[in-house]
Amino acid sequence: VLRRIRDAARGKTRFLISTPNLNFLVASQSDRSFRDSLILSDLCTVDGMPVVWIARLIGIPIKSRTAGADIFDALKADIGSASALKLFLFGGPEGGAERAARRLNSQPGGLHCVGWSNPGYCSAEEMSRDDVIEEINASGADFLVASLSSQKGQSWLLRNHQRLEIPVRAHLGAALNFQAGTVKRAPPILRRLGLEWLWRIKEEPYLWRRYWNDGTAMLRLLFTHVLPFVFWTWWMRRTHERGEALTITQDYGSRTVTLSLSGPADARHVDRAIPVFRAAAASRKRVTLDFSNVCAIDARFLGLLLMLRKQLEAQGCVGTFVGVSPLMARIFRMGGLDLP
Repeated sequence: VLRRIRDAARGKTRFLISTPNLNFLVASQSDRSFRDSLILSDLCTVDGMPVVWIARLIGIPIKSRTAGADIFDALKADIGSASALKLFLFGGPEGGAERAARRLNSQPGGLHCVGWSNPGYCSAEEMSRDDVIEEINASGADFLVASLSSQKGQSWLLRNHQRLEIPVRAHLGAALNFQAGTVKRAPPILRRLGLEWLWRIKEEPYLWRRYWNDGTAMLRLLFTHVLPFVFWTWWMRRTHERGEALTITQDYGSRTVTLSLSGPADARHVDRAIPVFRAAAASRKRVTLDFSNVCAIDARFLGLLLMLRKQLEAQGCVGTFVGVSPLMARIFRMGGLDLP
């Protein structure tokens, strides 16, 4: 993560980081634009142990949590880098950004704050005024850290993605409060056990309602999406031999590309599918995926299909699925891939 941030800063390349946690997962179920802001991000690091646990349950090999505050701390501690990243802080409680900036600049480290701004309590649209964006761009920063509510922060970053000139941008939420010293972060042992939420309630008692709502929503998701997804993907795996391979036939027309898949579309065959999907996306044509002969699919391959859709949409192209069985369509829905 640190390497990709520094590469984007050096190359002046737009690089949007999102740090989904349980609150992000719950909000994504009802807010399509918020969910799209995560899918369209250049990098997502998991900031929430419940998301890590769910990922492991459905077979996605996420080893550990990488919170936004962890990224901030690692950049700050990177004293050996050639030059400190120039930082701009946006949002947070009244006076919080200024206090965090002064504390950061009072000690040597890998971050140097060159500006801050607190727009107050207003909508993402009001925060997108020309004078606000111009102030941020004029700072010449390498890294923009927003600290707003999760949905407002993601909405604001996505709305202004092309207008912002700072290459690296992320909504890191409570990280700004931690740096300002207004909120103390949980001890490492509680973070490893997935109990940081208890500490946050101790520090900020008003958060109990959010954690209660997110916890109950997670239980609903577990029984309506996660466990059925695990069962049906396991059931489909039983229908084919372990040694069966995935084949992909490519048919390039003048305006369309048809990819016909046959066999199990699972984690074992992702490396084979990636170059085929990349070439199809690079053609800038309409891409049709024929699933008539696909006998199984898992979470890793569904993630690859989401990435293909992301690339196609970024280029203004269209991707469609044909030959999807009712059971496969159900698995798609439970796994978060809606059929167009």
